[in-house]
Amino acid sequence: MLQKNNLIKSIAKSVFSLALVFGATQASAGESSVLRSDDFVGISFWLISMALIASTAFFFLERDRVSAKWRTSLTVSGLVTLIAAVHYFYMRDVWVTTGSTPTVFRYIDWLITVPLLMVEFYLILSAVTKVSSGIFWRLMIGTLVMLVGGYVGEAGSMEAMPAFIIGMAGRAFILYEIFMGEASKVNASSAPASVQAGFKLMRWIVTVGWAVYPLGYFLGYLNGGSPADTANALNITYNFADVLNKIAFGLIIWSVAVSESEKH
Repeated sequence: MLQKNNLIKSIAKSVFSLALVFGATQASAGESSVLRSDDFVGISFWLISMALIASTAFFFLERDRVSAKWRTSLTVSGLVTLIAAVHYFYMRDVWVTTGSTPTVFRYIDWLITVPLLMVEFYLILSAVTKVSSGIFWRLMIGTLVMLVGGYVGEAGSMEAMPAFIIGMAGRAFILYEIFMGEASKVNASSAPASVQAGFKLMRWIVTVGWAVYPLGYFLGYLNGGSPADTANALNITYNFADVLNKIAFGLIIWSVAVSESEKH
């Protein structure tokens, strides 16, 4: 137990060290990377980076407060915010130095963090009951279809509207699984009240919070303007959705983990 606690403390220290390293790197990057007071997109990138780093430290440190079966879920929550924070430092630099949308970095971030968020549905259920691996794989397939559709549309590899339809099909598949599929049925029949409540909140984040992403896609690629002209709206929308959805997901899982751990 002592070794595990020391490991967690080391991880937390590493997170703060990572933040300092990136901060120093950005500070020495030259005048071209200095934030302007009227660059609200660049400011949002920076603020969200700090919020994600703080959330990472919180989730890792709170692992000691919950029972062993919930620590994997909190670890994944911390990894999601840490990975996103690292990518946000890079995305901020791309935006400030070039004024262009950091599509590649954003989708690399999403390709790692969004599947991890979907895994959380599986993990919170598996912490309290036996869960079929089919739930895991269906959520993964839906997530990958959604992300690939979005990327090929934003990268220009496919027309924006067909790519949008592909991405929305993946999203619809995810919604079916968590509202009417096996994951929803297992939650309703086998999970305790606190887990059911957390599952429902996470489900509504995917439904409502993730709806912000198609809105950003529409503003950036389907409203008739050029990507350069709509870059501000696109990035502000995506940034807002990321900080809301990733941190909120983790906080819900933390709340459920603490509640269930205090019962024993």
